[in-house]
Amino acid sequence: MWPNDIQATAGKIIADFTARGLKVATAESCTGGLIAGALTEIAGSSAVVDRGFVTYSNDAKIQMLGVDPATLAAHGAVSRQTAIEMAHGAVARSEADFAVAVTGIAGPGGGSTEKPVGLVHLSATGRNGTALHREMRYGDIGRDAVRLATIRTALEMLTEVAQTAV
Repeated sequence: MWPNDIQATAGKIIADFTARGLKVATAESCTGGLIAGALTEIAGSSAVVDRGFVTYSNDAKIQMLGVDPATLAAHGAVSRQTAIEMAHGAVARSEADFAVAVTGIAGPGGGSTEKPVGLVHLSATGRNGTALHREMRYGDIGRDAVRLATIRTALEMLTEVAQTAV
């Protein structure tokens, strides 16, 4: 179902987290649950994947993840600040040790000069306080390609943040 590289990375995450007794949550906007889908495609993922939050609307980000309405008003849904708050909210509102969050503009419409199609903010965080952020500008490469690129980056970040677990 998934490209080989995504399936391989997801498999490595599931194997690593299983071996170390770690759990993960996802908080997704522009990917609509695809990161959780890639992880749960792997047999044995139920030992690792605690839950996934699909928070496409601002209200969902506020209600499900505790994103501050003032953050959304000041910076917008597609911002560093929102991605970070989404990741922190996913950890706080789950049993997960680590979470990854994504918010962006997959296209084909919805972009602007400041926030073009292909702009995605990603954040990965852990209960241990480690936090990562990446701003990716994939370009107007098509909705599917933006979403697949976002999944790849999110899984890389999840791998990276999990390396901080003791």
